Amino acid sequence: MRLLPILVALAALLSPLPSHAHEVRPAYLDLREVRPGEFSVLWKTPMLGQMRLALNPAFSGPVEALTPVATQMTGSAAVQTWRLRAESLRGQTLRIAGLETTLTDALVRIAFADGSTWVQRLTPQQPGAVIPTSQSTWGVAGTYLALGIEHILTGIDHLLFALALLLLSTGTWRLVKTVTAFTVAHSITLGLATLGIVHVPSRPVEAVIALSIVFVAAEIVQARRGRTGLAAQMPWIVAFIFGLLHGFGFAGALSEVGLPEGHIPVALLFFNLGVEAGQLLFVAAVLAVMACAKRIRVAWPRWAELVPPYAIGSLAMFWVIQRVVAF
Repeated sequence: MRLLPILVALAALLSPLPSHAHEVRPAYLDLREVRPGEFSVLWKTPMLGQMRLALNPAFSGPVEALTPVATQMTGSAAVQTWRLRAESLRGQTLRIAGLETTLTDALVRIAFADGSTWVQRLTPQQPGAVIPTSQSTWGVAGTYLALGIEHILTGIDHLLFALALLLLSTGTWRLVKTVTAFTVAHSITLGLATLGIVHVPSRPVEAVIALSIVFVAAEIVQARRGRTGLAAQMPWIVAFIFGLLHGFGFAGALSEVGLPEGHIPVALLFFNLGVEAGQLLFVAAVLAVMACAKRIRVAWPRWAELVPPYAIGSLAMFWVIQRVVAF
């Protein structure tokens, strides 16, 4: 029971954002050169309730709007489209005005008529960048690696599921098999869904992801009461089955920002590697906390060992209800 205060604190830290538990919703700017010097623009910004974040792209050089801005609300984002003309965007500095005052990022993708593509992730700390003459493969890799890490580390429900699996898995070898099974499973469905081979509605997937956390939390309770089920005996099976669902959740996040033409395999690979890196960072942090907690000697009542799984399961059940109601 020496782990109880640490595990409760971890569950509390993971719970402040229930309504967008596994979403990463950066702003997204897509420019496509339809003819020399003329670009179609798609600008998508997240919504906070009924309000659009006050973000706007700005160029350092002369840019002329050819059409009025058309705006469409999608519920979670405002999508604006228009056309612009510029003698050359290469060499200009693109800045997202207002980004420095938010907590979100912006993904920029510019596809030029010659087939080259520039992809850049802008942040509140770095809201602008110079558009280079060409985009390197390593530049795309770095951008999508960072997006993958950010997604898993801000995906509260994915982290809660991983935490529940850690509590269910006893022994180093079991833990390795469980983490590996989860990784393989969500990598499969992430690739299939992102490449358009498999199509699954996002809202039911989100509800079932939350339900998977409830299931694992219930299995922890049963195991601690002496009634060991299949999940406690072979947690890697549960991790693989539900990992397939979590992969669809990752694919939904990736579809929010899209993949750069000409760099799709690289972007998909490094987004997935970023997810794995973030997941391993979280697992390592939890294991480190557990190792430190073993040194703390506190006598807790017997019932207290049920507090972490009940806290995790209760939060996840709230998500289930919330997401089902949103259908």
